Amino acid sequence: MLAILKKELNLFFASPIGYLVIAIFLIINGLFLWIFKGDYNILNAGFADLNSFFFITPWFFIFLIPAITMRSFTDEIKLGTIEILKTKPITSWQIIIGKYLGAFILIIIALVPTITYVITIIKLGNPVGNLDLGSTLGSYFGLLFIASAFTSIGLFTSILSNNQIVAFIIGVALSFFMFYGFEAIAELNITQNMAIENLGLNAHFKSISRGVIDTKDIIYFISVTFFFLFITKLKFDKQ
Repeated sequence: MLAILKKELNLFFASPIGYLVIAIFLIINGLFLWIFKGDYNILNAGFADLNSFFFITPWFFIFLIPAITMRSFTDEIKLGTIEILKTKPITSWQIIIGKYLGAFILIIIALVPTITYVITIIKLGNPVGNLDLGSTLGSYFGLLFIASAFTSIGLFTSILSNNQIVAFIIGVALSFFMFYGFEAIAELNITQNMAIENLGLNAHFKSISRGVIDTKDIIYFISVTFFFLFITKLKFDKQ
């Protein structure tokens, strides 16, 4: 597994891909939060919080993470190296987890510089330090759980085709549905069935963002991640 993880990280950082992904994520976030005038501009909000950041970041992830994972298995299938992987003395789970961790670590690296946003808000608050750290920490945990789920979805879609563009489009569509689709369905329901909304990632992300990390939310995110990793393994074994 460690060999696969090293290989994935080397592929990301031996080429411009890793640096480009991190740069694009930080630049777009920075522009929306600090430069562009609008509802997401923190300086125009009048409140010392990072709600705008935690609102728009999952939407960026919907496009960013499939772009990272789209080559995870598509290249292996296209080049025929997936057969070589299967002959190695490692299990299917080790291969899949190695690729999963490689992409997930890249997302974590992209999130680390955003801690400067927290420091900035603490300094800009009146009085200084006027920031709900509990809610902020919970929201960061929520982003990690969202990234974990999207990464597993991206891995699954990457093994469905040997075309990166197809894998990317399916990954974006499936990530969008898992994040907002159930909530949209609940809004169409006259009875406002909350059980439907709770099937989506966004409802549990909002719950964690309040600063209270509930066991049911953690179990939900772990279950979604494991489910997509599991069906990725089934597809990999039949490939």
